[in-house]
Amino acid sequence: MSIKHPFVSETHEGRPAFEWIVAALAVITVVVAALGYEMAATAILAATAIVTGLLRLLLRERSPWKVRSVRFDAFVGIGLGLGLLLLYFSIHLLS
Repeated sequence: MSIKHPFVSETHEGRPAFEWIVAALAVITVVVAALGYEMAATAILAATAIVTGLLRLLLRERSPWKVRSVRFDAFVGIGLGLGLLLLYFSIHLLS
């Protein structure tokens, strides 16, 4: 029985420098939220998600951000960003 593993390599999937920038923005989001600025933290995280989704959609295979297929990455990135913004503002509308 032969077990085949998927090909995963940093040289073929994404660019580590860009991925570290996204990770740094996630850490900044946590710090900003911990300081009590929830709207700013939500905006930073949503903007990061939307930008990564748009980059993947526009640059396709040359994109520095690759997780799965172009459609999947764009849908998840843009959808997460818009969903976070809608959730944040809907909570404020209810209160």
